[in-house]
Amino acid sequence: MPSRLSALDASFLYLEEATTPMHVGGVAVFERADDGFDYDRLVELIEQRIALVPRYRQKVRHVPANLARPVWVDDPEFDIAYHVRRSALPRPGSEDQLTDLVGRLMSRPLDHTRPLWEMYVIEGLGPAGDGDTGRVAILTKTHQAMVDGISAIDIGQVILDVSAEPRATPDELWMPRPEPTDGQLVLDAISEAVTRPTEIVDNVRVAAGDALATVGKLAGAAGKVLNMARTAGRRAPGLPLNAEISTQRRFALARTDLEDYRKVRAAYGCDVNDVVLAVIAGALRTWLMSRGEPVAGSSSVRALVPLSVRGEGDVPSSAAGGSLGNRVASFLVDLPVGEPSPLVRLHQVTHQMREHTDTGDAVGADTLVRIGGFAPPTLHAVGARAANGMARHFFNLVVTNVPGPQFPLYAAGARMLEMFPVVPLAKGQAVSIGLTSYDGGVYYGLNGDRDAMGDLDVLAGMVDESLEELLETLRQSG
Repeated sequence: MPSRLSALDASFLYLEEATTPMHVGGVAVFERADDGFDYDRLVELIEQRIALVPRYRQKVRHVPANLARPVWVDDPEFDIAYHVRRSALPRPGSEDQLTDLVGRLMSRPLDHTRPLWEMYVIEGLGPAGDGDTGRVAILTKTHQAMVDGISAIDIGQVILDVSAEPRATPDELWMPRPEPTDGQLVLDAISEAVTRPTEIVDNVRVAAGDALATVGKLAGAAGKVLNMARTAGRRAPGLPLNAEISTQRRFALARTDLEDYRKVRAAYGCDVNDVVLAVIAGALRTWLMSRGEPVAGSSSVRALVPLSVRGEGDVPSSAAGGSLGNRVASFLVDLPVGEPSPLVRLHQVTHQMREHTDTGDAVGADTLVRIGGFAPPTLHAVGARAANGMARHFFNLVVTNVPGPQFPLYAAGARMLEMFPVVPLAKGQAVSIGLTSYDGGVYYGLNGDRDAMGDLDVLAGMVDESLEELLETLRQSG
């Protein structure tokens, strides 16, 4: 019997609209290896390792009359050349050209008649500095229906190695299993209905478009936050961060040094994530003022901040190959954009986060890095799921922060220099912010609506300025 999508996974198929494509992405920038790193080498690498992610050769089949949730079936016409695509930037191959291309590619929905992923090799990216011979970017797009929790492995993860010498992978002859007929799908659905009659209710609700109710039922973390917001009776502030969004996107990026965050953390006794949120608060404050928006002392921006959590004894050893599952607690944090002092902003954010994490359920960065390897798209997608399970008027934007390894990774001998996440927008959300720490850097990816966020690059540029404000407080006190 084919593997059936969970109710939550199926919900993301039905939630998808033209303005809210449900794929998560990542932009990895590589230096060119001595013997070159191009499309052909990447295709060869994926062909060698795609057996590690069997879902990436499967497509979704819907059951006639929606008698049951869709199933995953092998795609007998799987074509690696369709999913791995090639693009190039015109000269001079600037960063602005790269971000514009990423925005356009992320705007396009995935083809639901094929496996729900794409990868783009973007050549022609100019050198980062003197002596650099040029770089290559790889953009990944993966539908959230494929991400069944932190245990899921992303295609971008399996192509990475810890050394320039690629690890050996066994050859495997793949033979697709026969695709079930409509009659078989119906019989399977009837059989499940007999043994699990409550499934019928969920299937009808999802098929009728009540996907949000299903998400609210199954995404426990998001549901808890929704209940909390309803109890508090507080709506998110009315800001330009919330708007009716279009089908098109903009992308912007920012890069900072992890050591700067560690300095602030050590000086003020907070967590790196607190510093990150304080930096974003400062950047949003300056951005709002640049737009002429009213910013009073009490002004705030409500962020939905998903964090991975666990219960006692839930974290297995890495040797066992365990995972956290999709246990994500989503916290509502009011970023104090009205506060002019960067240090006071940090203290206010720290206080809020400690109230959330005093339960001891938050998983440390070292644990996340140890479990399941480096899979930022997967982890960012789990956070995006929580956002889509909540009413849009309870928060202004989503901020996902995923720690990565502090050592270099390679693909086909080429060193990965940077990794920028692309977090999808929820309905009514004009911008989302994802960041990933990797090899001494902290890399921000800002995904915004093309119409509502014409100045997205301005907001990205203010991230570094906001961090510098915090560093200046250290110099003044020292």
